Amino acid sequence: MRNSGVDRLVKLGVLAALSCLMMLIRFPIFPTAPFLEYDMADVPILIGTFLYGPWWGLLLTAVVCILQGITISSASGIIGILMHFFATGGFVIVAGLIYRRIHTFKGALISLVCGALTMILLMIPLNLLFTGLFMGTPIDKIAAMLLPVIIPFNAIKAFGNSIITLLLYKLIGRVLKIEFIHAKTDNRPQE
Repeated sequence: MRNSGVDRLVKLGVLAALSCLMMLIRFPIFPTAPFLEYDMADVPILIGTFLYGPWWGLLLTAVVCILQGITISSASGIIGILMHFFATGGFVIVAGLIYRRIHTFKGALISLVCGALTMILLMIPLNLLFTGLFMGTPIDKIAAMLLPVIIPFNAIKAFGNSIITLLLYKLIGRVLKIEFIHAKTDNRPQE
């Protein structure tokens, strides 16, 4: 018999690996802020949140943020790790708690919209605080970028990843469950 806790950790590991792979495909949206790059790394994290709940999603967020911070985005260091963790973590907690209560397509839609709005709002003070520290840019210059660049970028990223999550959640959830069912039947004693 297979341990469901071990199975969950393995599946979360697969989702973390997918998230790290999705970080490799990234590109700037606004030429005036090439340091703001869109990636789909939050999609597997959100799917993990829907499958296993907000606290597992937050753990997945922490793992992915650390892996990204020491590999792909090592130049941003601890500041990049913290910003990613707070932004995605806020998204995950809000979306996960709502989806846990309203476990339907409508609930998924509401949870992703609320999670995306949380992320967008969190990124305003995070950018004002951390971007100035990281880039050595005065706060007034960052504040001037909020409306024309930073808020639209975070909206595009949050809602883009939400749409992709809605499109892929059921498919990936089925694949992970089918894999689990096959593993259970393959471990049955031979007759």
